[in-house]
Amino acid sequence: MDTKKIYLTKEGLAELKKEYDQLVNVKRPEVLARVTQARNMGDLSENAEYVASREELTFIDGRIDELEIILKQAIVIREAKTSNSAVKLGSTVILHSNGKKEIFTVVGEWEADPTNKKISHESPLGKVLLGKKVGEKVQVEAPAGKIIYSIVSVK
Repeated sequence: MDTKKIYLTKEGLAELKKEYDQLVNVKRPEVLARVTQARNMGDLSENAEYVASREELTFIDGRIDELEIILKQAIVIREAKTSNSAVKLGSTVILHSNGKKEIFTVVGEWEADPTNKKISHESPLGKVLLGKKVGEKVQVEAPAGKIIYSIVSVK
């Protein structure tokens, strides 16, 4: 069994618990009822509803198993108490690069969502930001070349 630590914000943990509860108490019973109903229709070899509902049930069971592992291994990221401290998991960082200001939050890999400026602590930018403070510069290899960011603020 993989015992890798899974870092989550308090909000991220709440979201996963909500998803788990929804799957276990709502979705799975609904799909199980569909499987039973389809099974009662007769010939299973040509019953598309039975096949589809069984596949959905398998997917839901897989996700429930995955969430159980995540929730057991989850470590909640503590929020930084002071501003301008070093960048760590849970930090919101304001960066400047080429005259543009960008704001990122450093989160665990399960919460990473680059479209919403949530970057994993294991991503190239996340890795170089960890431990850095306001005023420091970091360099990241990107597909378009090297990007240099200046750290403006850490919260």
